[in-house]
Amino acid sequence: MDRNAPPPKPPKKRLTLVDYILFGSVAALVIFSGYRVNDVLVYNWEWSRVLNFVVRVDDETGQYFTNLLVRGLETTLRLAVWGTILATIIGVVMGYWRTCENLTLRIISRCYVELIRNIPPVVFIFIFFFFISSQIFPAIGLDDVDPDAAVFANPVFHFLFGDPRLLSNFLAGLLCLAMFEGAYVTEIVRAGIQAVPKGQWEAARAIGLSPIRVLGDIILPQALRKILPPLAGQFITLIKDSAIVSLISIQELTFMATEVAATTTKVFETWILVGGMYFILCYSFAVLFAWLERQAARSRR
Repeated sequence: MDRNAPPPKPPKKRLTLVDYILFGSVAALVIFSGYRVNDVLVYNWEWSRVLNFVVRVDDETGQYFTNLLVRGLETTLRLAVWGTILATIIGVVMGYWRTCENLTLRIISRCYVELIRNIPPVVFIFIFFFFISSQIFPAIGLDDVDPDAAVFANPVFHFLFGDPRLLSNFLAGLLCLAMFEGAYVTEIVRAGIQAVPKGQWEAARAIGLSPIRVLGDIILPQALRKILPPLAGQFITLIKDSAIVSLISIQELTFMATEVAATTTKVFETWILVGGMYFILCYSFAVLFAWLERQAARSRR
């Protein structure tokens, strides 16, 4: 058998009777839900009023502009990207501390993980925002920054961080998400490091490598292959978890959807549309990460 030959294609799956029953059940549930809304609740569907908050048309120029829901989606993406970066940094440091020989570092990292994982996210968000962010940000002068300064009033900063007038709110939500998700990334990193055989550590130390060289040159490259798939899944989880920062008035997608639903009184249309936006976003990243994982698997053969 040629090892360089591509693996055989998996057999095509055929739909069975159980599949058709399940599909029919889902379709019946959707039809029944629509009937309950239309005939029992006597709900008047008006999708145009909600879609106007996705893209609007300027009456004078006729040009199209993004509206509240798209702006909220942009903030959600910013929170997810920056939150993943910060959570990864926290997770790598804490994950290494969880496996190192220093007892103090192990205690600190263990306390951090257990504290975050055993407190409800809503409680953690409120504690961090009202008791920490409200004290730290004013102390460092973040609430007094000039939004018209050159470093803030430029397209690059607006693309990366949004409206500079809402910078303190954005950073508060970002730090909340990063610290919360960092606890789960810590466990992912710890599991990846501990999955490397102990013989690798012993061999690296036997040839005289320093602990930093052992970690950077020997352990982390091997652990990275095991860390990346769950880390990609954590990124998708962070996109969904970002909805919780709407409780502290961060203007991401869920917060904007609440405003739109209250303004238009079209609750069903608003939340169905927002749910679809979350689904498309998360599913797109899931497909992308699955493709990248397959490519990485092929490159290792």
